[in-house]
Amino acid sequence: MRISQRAQSVAPFYAMEFGKHAAALEAEGQHVVKLSLGEPDFGAPPAVLDALREAVGSRPLSYTGALGLPELRLAVARFYRERHGVDVDPGRVVVTAGASAALVLGAAALVDPGDEVLIADPSYPCNRQIAESFGARVTLVPTSAGSRYQLDAASVRSHWTDRTRGIMVASPSNPTGTSVPAGELAAVCELARERDAWRIVDEIYLDLGDHDEHGRPPRSVLSYDEDAVVINSFSKYFGMTGWRLGWCVVPEALVPALERLAQNYMICASTPAQYAALACFTPESLAVCEERRAEFGRRRALVLDGLAQIGLPVPVPPDGAFYVYFDVSGTGLTSWEFCGRALREARVALTPGRDFGVATADTHVRLSYAASAEELREGIARLGKFVATLSQA
Repeated sequence: MRISQRAQSVAPFYAMEFGKHAAALEAEGQHVVKLSLGEPDFGAPPAVLDALREAVGSRPLSYTGALGLPELRLAVARFYRERHGVDVDPGRVVVTAGASAALVLGAAALVDPGDEVLIADPSYPCNRQIAESFGARVTLVPTSAGSRYQLDAASVRSHWTDRTRGIMVASPSNPTGTSVPAGELAAVCELARERDAWRIVDEIYLDLGDHDEHGRPPRSVLSYDEDAVVINSFSKYFGMTGWRLGWCVVPEALVPALERLAQNYMICASTPAQYAALACFTPESLAVCEERRAEFGRRRALVLDGLAQIGLPVPVPPDGAFYVYFDVSGTGLTSWEFCGRALREARVALTPGRDFGVATADTHVRLSYAASAEELREGIARLGKFVATLSQA
């Protein structure tokens, strides 16, 4: 069978690969501390589970419109107004089969073959893989601790060419958990807008970002760039990873194109998941999610303190999401070697920097603190013993 060049060129998602090896070890009866995947251990809020049971038992689960349930699109728009102070027309909200589907629709609508797209290095691998699947020429822009491992206006300007048609930004970021300061992201978006380029901004972890000294949540990019294409998800803040439900907010002119694409690519997002997701926006569920956000903050402190004691530096402490990106170059191992041996010898699953780009591929490792505090303590203890053996070798 002839396999397409597109399929052959797609790199593995190494976080999933290490997760697969961890599952194989567990199937043999071994306890593996899984810190490789960004999957909250909480699950959906209780009211959402109740709503799913009610939805499954009380109505025919036929297709919804390709853009999603009108009442869910309205609830998402209301969330932006009440949480982030941004007025969003519900007609600009598109409900998708996970944030990945939103990225696919956005790339399909905006990318033509040969278009250059700027993405930070390091960054979430699927963003560039999806863009490349539609023919984009992705330029990975090297970043540093000084820029919080994020694009800034200076780096975007220096890498801009006459072929550049768009930028993709994630704030907070996977794998680093760092955000772009609001003023800097506004400058990046303005630079792209002046050049008539599109902006896809991944805000999947926005509501897991730290609040400011006045208790205010992070600002959405929509507060200063209403024409940005914003990607979001029910997976992270609401803990609904396996439900495969997300959304995007797009300029009004882009809605008909996304509707046609969604009709052809997926018909609609899961109907029961959409009905259940309405319960995400109740005061009860939002209070649950805020307590979980606070718990992630406590877990982050636990991990940062543990890594410091082990002697594994974190160049930029995260301010959102649930990831820590730490430097293993001092151990004498590459990140790939470190992760492979940590899994085999310490039974701790991590993700090597190879997943996220080129610049930090060999030097950095991602740890997800979406696991329970108990598992994190065990994982840190195991890593401490593992690193100690390296210094004795």
